[in-house]
Amino acid sequence: MKVAILCGGRGLRMNELTEDMPKPMANVCGRPMLWHIMKNYKHFGFDDFVLLLGYKGEKIKEYFMDYEWRNHNFKLDTVKETLEFFEPVEDWKITFLDTGSETMTGSRIRRAKDVLGNETFMLTYGDGLSDVDINKLLEYHRSMGKIATVTGVKKKTQYGILTIQDGLAKSFSEKEDLGAVINGGFFVIEPEIFDYIDDNGTCCALEEAPLKNLAKDGELAVYLHEGFWTACDTYSDIININQLCNNGDSLWRAW
Repeated sequence: MKVAILCGGRGLRMNELTEDMPKPMANVCGRPMLWHIMKNYKHFGFDDFVLLLGYKGEKIKEYFMDYEWRNHNFKLDTVKETLEFFEPVEDWKITFLDTGSETMTGSRIRRAKDVLGNETFMLTYGDGLSDVDINKLLEYHRSMGKIATVTGVKKKTQYGILTIQDGLAKSFSEKEDLGAVINGGFFVIEPEIFDYIDDNGTCCALEEAPLKNLAKDGELAVYLHEGFWTACDTYSDIININQLCNNGDSLWRAW
């Protein structure tokens, strides 16, 4: 089963990092975010990736083209023209698909239709880290029998909550769980999704008409994930996730 990863956004809210590289290549614990996402999928047996490239997509191509020799110890025999790696090398299959620098998420998926084929596929964003159990997600998707399943995560505010009456604080709750469930990415999708993406240009956002219409038609299942999940939308998010790593807490690693 193929795993499509949306890698095309500019990451304007982390411009300190993304001026020279695409957002999924932001460094987390010495590796790109994208690498961590792919390692988790591989842990659950999914190693056939379709990277939906956009802004500075050539940087992602360069990383993986040079990946083996840059990240592994090896012996080079210049006579036989062979390389012998001392550690196991990831046996990923990766399709690099340029989908346009300004293309929205739904349109990126549409442009991958021929590559994804007429079969179930996985989909996620290149900026979300989680320890979600992909096999349990797939099992749930199959049990629900819907066109798409999205991983839902509980939304928590990072700020204290004030209850106010007559200009006075009546209560204060720190980091209250609001109970809302948000789109955490990590989808399982049937090929019928393309009936909901009718845009052949660049302007269709998956999170707008396609998902809204799937929900209206009762075709969008939600797999609730209560483990670790974080979106890396800003420079401070990257700093925070690297601080976790420095403290020895790589909570998003399923492997």
